[in-house]
Amino acid sequence: MRKLRSTDEIAVEVTGNTRWFYEAVAPSVARVVVVDPNQFRVISHSVKKTDSHDARNLALYLAKGLLPEVRMKEKKQVEVASLTQTRDRLVRLRTALKNKVNNLLSAHGIELDKESLSSEKGLAWVLEQKLEPLAQFELDVIVEQIRSLNRSIARLERTIEEAGRKLEGHDNLISIKGIGSLGASILLSVIGNVNDFAHEGKLAAYFGIVPRVQDSNETEHRGRITKRGSKLGRTALVQCALIAKRYSPYLHRYYERLRARRGTGKAIIALARKFLGIIYHTLKNNWVFEDFPNFVLAEAKA
Repeated sequence: MRKLRSTDEIAVEVTGNTRWFYEAVAPSVARVVVVDPNQFRVISHSVKKTDSHDARNLALYLAKGLLPEVRMKEKKQVEVASLTQTRDRLVRLRTALKNKVNNLLSAHGIELDKESLSSEKGLAWVLEQKLEPLAQFELDVIVEQIRSLNRSIARLERTIEEAGRKLEGHDNLISIKGIGSLGASILLSVIGNVNDFAHEGKLAAYFGIVPRVQDSNETEHRGRITKRGSKLGRTALVQCALIAKRYSPYLHRYYERLRARRGTGKAIIALARKFLGIIYHTLKNNWVFEDFPNFVLAEAKA
């Protein structure tokens, strides 16, 4: 730190302690560039993998202004993002355990609606089924874990919503009918500062819901969406968009028109892209809706 000068520029790869390093160094230098090595092939595909060699490459490309920079979000946004990622992992684990319960029962000729495992009543019913001793023991253990995950996920969701309410833009997003407090928290933790995106297309690219484009001479081919960025963010966006179209005649008509022409899958992605545009402009213009289905803004924010 003593050798750093206010005119220095520093490049650093993303690691577990990058934020700690960034916050410690940034006040003392002109600029800190955080680089994702997966997006910087000079490092990720380097034949000579040594710290000194990678450092020289980072310094060289930093001087030329050619490094792919990773956005450093505010600490609160990062903390909420971490909570949402933990919740997502636990939800996926719970789903896997529910599938295991279904398989165990099915192997004994007992058919079960997976949705019934979402309630305590359903879990209790599962434990009442008579299986062989070892299968019964396995079922008891799995149900115990599902109950524990239910409690942990509920705690996480309460904390995410509580922390999310303190994020800038939360009141704006929950005024959009279709976005609840949890969904708003997840989306804001992914978006960060909306002003980092020059236009809504940049945000769509960040969410990975723009088509891949391949150019060959004068021919342009558009394929499937890129799926770059946060899968959790895309999932939350799609879920919120599908709910919002139930209330918004505009979004409903848009979705149905595309579904008739291009099928359900493409219509859902197009709806999510359209909905993300609404989210972008809502945050960018600090809108709060009084009546979202009719696009009426609250007077205080108009």
